[in-house]
Amino acid sequence: MTLYKNLNGVNVPMSAEEEAAILAEWAANAAPKPNQVTAERDRRLCTFTFNGKRFQFDPESKSNVAGAGTLALAAIINGAQPGNLRWADANRDFTWLAADNTSVSMDAQTTFAFAQAAAKWVSDHIHAARTIKDMSPIPADYAADARWPS
Repeated sequence: MTLYKNLNGVNVPMSAEEEAAILAEWAANAAPKPNQVTAERDRRLCTFTFNGKRFQFDPESKSNVAGAGTLALAAIINGAQPGNLRWADANRDFTWLAADNTSVSMDAQTTFAFAQAAAKWVSDHIHAARTIKDMSPIPADYAADARWPS
């Protein structure tokens, strides 16, 4: 490819150095930016799957999942048995709403595993985003599923 510059109304070829500088500038401006990778990470973190069910995972949900995990751990320490769905409330089975609005019953051990899986989901995405941001340049396909945890 030959790039041209206009000198006094005449188009003349650029030198190799001028051309390289222009192409480098175009590439730098076209390459995805770190904030785009962060936005993709955050988009992917809005839901997560556990035991085949998809769950909402917005900031409020993250806090709720962490809190449920803490309560479940306390219940386990205090003797909650696997299969006991009334570990949090003696009058009602413990359930969590999935993204499709169905209730998913969970004993304390499952709830604790749910919270652990959620924390790993976040950690895996943070590390994937960091890996992508550390690439130079950031690849144009930074949002491809293959670059992110599934």
